[in-house]
Amino acid sequence: MTTAPVLDRPTDAATAPRRLRSYRTSITSGQGRSGWLFLAPFGLFYVAFLLGPTIWMIVTSFFNTSTVRTGLGSFAGFANYAEMLGRSDFWSSLWHTLQFTLYTTPPLVILAFVFAVLTNRMNKGQWFFRLAFFLPFILPSATISLIWVFIFTPSTGLWASLQTALGMTPGSGMLSSPNTAMIGVAIATVWWTLGFNFVLYLAGLQEIPRELYEAAAVDGASNWQQIKSITLPLLGRTTTLVILLQIIASLKIFDQVYLMTNGGPGISTQVSLQLITGVGFTDNRLGAASAASVLLFIVIVAIAVIRQLVERAAAKREIGA
Repeated sequence: MTTAPVLDRPTDAATAPRRLRSYRTSITSGQGRSGWLFLAPFGLFYVAFLLGPTIWMIVTSFFNTSTVRTGLGSFAGFANYAEMLGRSDFWSSLWHTLQFTLYTTPPLVILAFVFAVLTNRMNKGQWFFRLAFFLPFILPSATISLIWVFIFTPSTGLWASLQTALGMTPGSGMLSSPNTAMIGVAIATVWWTLGFNFVLYLAGLQEIPRELYEAAAVDGASNWQQIKSITLPLLGRTTTLVILLQIIASLKIFDQVYLMTNGGPGISTQVSLQLITGVGFTDNRLGAASAASVLLFIVIVAIAVIRQLVERAAAKREIGA
């Protein structure tokens, strides 16, 4: 009796690698599709409300676009840019923006660091200080502006009452003088936004192992020496992030100035975004306003790039030393 010949079939060991590769490919492609699906809602909003308007802004800056007629309008080339660069109020508003940045960035970085260090050293009650510092940040700009306008009210405001208590003669008001109005807006902004930087620093401090401080204390290091040798170096990245975010946020100042001073007295506190708003929606010249926006965007990017280059150069010097 003869038997049927047995056909040679690939063994499981031979087919396993191929099946494993196929399985991994299917898993990877499935994860990729899932990832794109999760990103799709954000991508749509990003294109619709950020990337799209940015491209439209750049395009309209080369045209005489207006809010009172449809379409792009006639081609203007670089005329809108030349006009903005030739306007004295454009340069004064840009200076006021930089002035506000200089007034707010150092205290918002230094005070946030100091308060975060003090809070981190507390064994109990940290939640209270987190709440106390971060609570103003969640308030809307209109509320903050009303509070500080009341504080700076001449004769009857809290600022005038403090001056009287100290034996000083209250003046016309912090916001009524061209020399002090921007300082008043800066004070309100520091009180309002300090909590954000405070939380960033506090999160960075809690990532530093306490064993480092304990070892330094055993070696006889003082509190200042511990901050100088441990805290500051290990918070370098956090400090870079805080400074960069704060500079960008300060260069985009609009709400507080518009609500507290409306650019006054005169135009002594008029910032770039307020000028852009006036040109675009009061003068109905969207093309010229877009050109001013592009110029402000270039300034913000340039400052951010310079800050990063300086930081990298300092890091390379430390590595070389």
